[in-house]
Parts: sequence; C-alpha cells; structure tokens
Amino acid sequence: MHEGLLLVVGSVGLGCIFGSFLNALSFRFNTGRGMGGRSRCMHCGHTLAAVDLVPVLSYVFLRGRCRYCEGHVSPQYPLVELLAGLLSLGIFLQFSSVMGFFDGAAFLYQPFLWFQCAYFLLIWLTILFIVVYDLRHQIIPWSASLLLAALTFGALFLSSLQNLPSFSVVVPSLWPLLAGPLLASPLFLISLVSGGRWMGWGDSIFELSLGWLLGLTAGLTALMLSFWIGAAVGIALMLSAQRPLSFVVGRFTMNSEIPFAPFLALGAVLAYFFHVNLFSTLPSLF
Repeated sequence: MHEGLLLVVGSVGLGCIFGSFLNALSFRFNTGRGMGGRSRCMHCGHTLAAVDLVPVLSYVFLRGRCRYCEGHVSPQYPLVELLAGLLSLGIFLQFSSVMGFFDGAAFLYQPFLWFQCAYFLLIWLTILFIVVYDLRHQIIPWSASLLLAALTFGALFLSSLQNLPSFSVVVPSLWPLLAGPLLASPLFLISLVSGGRWMGWGDSIFELSLGWLLGLTAGLTALMLSFWIGAAVGIALMLSAQRPLSFVVGRFTMNSEIPFAPFLALGAVLAYFFHVNLFSTLPSLF
C-alpha cells in the first residue's frame, strides 16, 4: 500500500520535472540556443536559482511573478508541468493495473513493466511537446514528428500487456501496421489539395503516429473527436469575445489559424487513457 502511494506521488513529480524540461525546450528549440546553461528570467535576464525552478510550486508561491523584477511568468510553465505530471500518472496507473493497482512492491520488481512505462511516457511527452510547440509557433517540427513516428512504430513490436513481465517482442498483424497510414491519409489529402493552407503537413505525420499508437478503431475515434472538438472551439472563438489560449499564441481574430495538433492530441488522450471507442463493436482484428 505505502509503496503504491509513493509510486503515485513519484510518478507525478517525475512527470512535472519532465514538463519543466519540455517548457525550456519549447522556448529554445530552433532558436540557436542549446539546452545547456542556467535558466534566466525573460524580462530582466536574472539567473534563476533552484528555488525559482521547482515545477508548479515555484509558480504558485511566487504568484506567477519573477522573484527579482516582478515580471509576469507565463502560465504555460505550470500548465505544461502539470499536464506532464498527469500524463506520467496516467501511464503508471495503466501499467501498474497489470500487477494490481497498489501492489507497489510487485511493481518494483517488474523490469519490463518499468521499461514499458518509460517508453510510453516518452511517447506522450513527445506528443505534449508537439502540442506546446504547435500552439506557440503554429508549426510541428519535423524532427519531433519523425521521433514520434519512430517511437509509435516501435511500440507495435512490444509485447502486449498480457505477456508482461517477460521481455519479448511480437510481430504486429496487418491492421495495426495499416492503422497509421489509413488514418493519416485524409489529413494528407487535405494538405495536398490545399497546398498546406487548410491543414499543415506535420498534422498528417502526427496522425500517422497516433494511428500506430491507438490502433484503427480507437484511432478513428480519436480523429473524429478531434474534428468535433476543433469545430466546437472554432465556433466558440467566432461567437465569443473571449480568446482562450491567448497566453500561448496571442489573441485570435477571424483570420487566425488554429493549430490542429492540440485537438488531435486531446482525441488521443480520450481514446488512450479513458478508453473512448465509438467503434468497439467492429471485429477485433481492427
């Protein structure tokens, strides 16, 4: 019991730390700045101390301001850290349920379970980085897209949960392999017809990865949900004077482009973690 609670708290804390790294990466990626060197305040340039960089807690205790110049700190920092923590918790809960939710001692002695947790957490952290970067810059980096595609394709060859905790790989059947290309093809055609104006090219690669991650029926569910949610948000933005997400991408106007990757990721979260599947009655081979 105690081991399980410690693992729950540890998984959230570790995820928040990874989220802090993703924040730094989203600000520095493709800017010529490396990931080395101390973090600095974006307003006054003061080097931040360790106490200023505690994920989520520093933002709360400092009330969203720099300790040195009182400049406002973007809410992106605690939000991404918290999301990463929740993703880490979700992965832990999913895989620990194989051994029994609070059987922490048993979980600790399953090395392949740890490996799968780490592998799928890396997948979801990559998805989170793509979402954050797309919100900030309205583009999905090719390097992140290709990394995600490689990770999700590799996940097809990991043994299923029923085979844990043995170290083994499986040869995936045809439909899981085809799920990615089939689900990505509509987005690719939209990009092709519009020359990339209606749908970014990176979205089709992103969906290719999500198809391999989720499978055909859950992936199709996630894709449909992403279009429905995206349409609802688009209508809400046109009808409302409020501007959600403005702290990330600036204020929206009628001519603003709305990044689609966040909606794809949200649909994937609903399908993967909450097991939403509108096509679960289809034959199991799908």
